[in-house]
Amino acid sequence: MRTSCSGFWYLLLACLCLPVASTEAADGATVARGKYLVQLGGCSDCHTPGYFLGKVDMSRYLGGSDVGFRIPPGTFVGPNLTPDKETGLGKWSVGDIITAIRTGVTPEGRTLAEIMPWRDLAHLTDADARSIALYLKSLPPVSHTVPEPLGPNDKPSFPVLTVVAP
Repeated sequence: MRTSCSGFWYLLLACLCLPVASTEAADGATVARGKYLVQLGGCSDCHTPGYFLGKVDMSRYLGGSDVGFRIPPGTFVGPNLTPDKETGLGKWSVGDIITAIRTGVTPEGRTLAEIMPWRDLAHLTDADARSIALYLKSLPPVSHTVPEPLGPNDKPSFPVLTVVAP
């Protein structure tokens, strides 16, 4: 009795033709968990325009602040966390975002401002850190450039909250 292997080859060919899932793909529950953690963590406070001016611009949610923080090392503006390729995290991988959240270091090697609570976020579980990163990648891109960090003697041209040590 002779058996045909043609069924096997058809199955193999069909599998090879299927789109390969991205390693950065997420299910709805993972993204929903990331959204929950971002909201619970208050990320929009420092990363959404208008928050510190009393008029939150939800059309640019997490698109970067318009108010800086002046602390002893300098002045910092909460950056754009949306996946915009030019002004946000669009060129960052999920791993890059997780590293920044946990270590305070960007893919370019810059250390985040001291006001960013990455030392606390370093304790997130792997699953929660990944959920946050995947949620940020799922947001609609917002094109909004925030000013670069300023040194302690630079004068900002934008509104600033100043933190004064007692």
